[in-house]
Amino acid sequence: MAKKLVIVGAGKTAELFGTYFKDADRQVVGFAVESRFINKTDMLGLPIVAFESVEDKFPAREHEMFIAIASSRLNRDRARLFEMAKSKGYNFASYVSPHAYLDKHAKIGENVFIFENNVVQYGCSIGDDTILWSGNHIGHETEIGKHVFISSHIVISGYCKIGDYCFLGVNSTIADSVELGRDCTVGAGALIAGNLAANCIVQPAKMDIREGLSRKFWKVRE
Repeated sequence: MAKKLVIVGAGKTAELFGTYFKDADRQVVGFAVESRFINKTDMLGLPIVAFESVEDKFPAREHEMFIAIASSRLNRDRARLFEMAKSKGYNFASYVSPHAYLDKHAKIGENVFIFENNVVQYGCSIGDDTILWSGNHIGHETEIGKHVFISSHIVISGYCKIGDYCFLGVNSTIADSVELGRDCTVGAGALIAGNLAANCIVQPAKMDIREGLSRKFWKVRE
């Protein structure tokens, strides 16, 4: 039987993740947040406790955790709390939507959350503390590192390697056999066709917006 579950975080992301876990019949018993950020006493009808002393209320021998923090500070905030919780002796839950496809030969780590409509193909590996939002394609034998945030409707082709702490924006595309070093940020709509060194940021060309010309382009009269 799965242990009871504590969600770390008390913002909208934590509320969303908590709802998914509850819908999956996990026994979510409370939320934990660092004391300086506590501004309410409960969420989803469950208590919010200080992360610093969470083990007093929810001991590690009886509870798992999930770190429900988004991509702030290039995933460092989530990674920091993940390591702190590990040092307290907690194990971590992962979640795979029943509406996602996870090949039986794919491997996922701890504190991984895979939303609906993701496809994770043969031989893929997804590192600890990584989030895949909705509707992504992860091609065969691709390796995704730790503490990565993959937004929505992204294509990562086969044989790719995505380094730790990377952030991939909505609708970005990674071509076959491409490697991204750690700490890379790929902007929404970008096409990455070659390797990126660590700590790169890719922003697609600015939109060319010209007012008053749409109807003329289509030869439409008022």
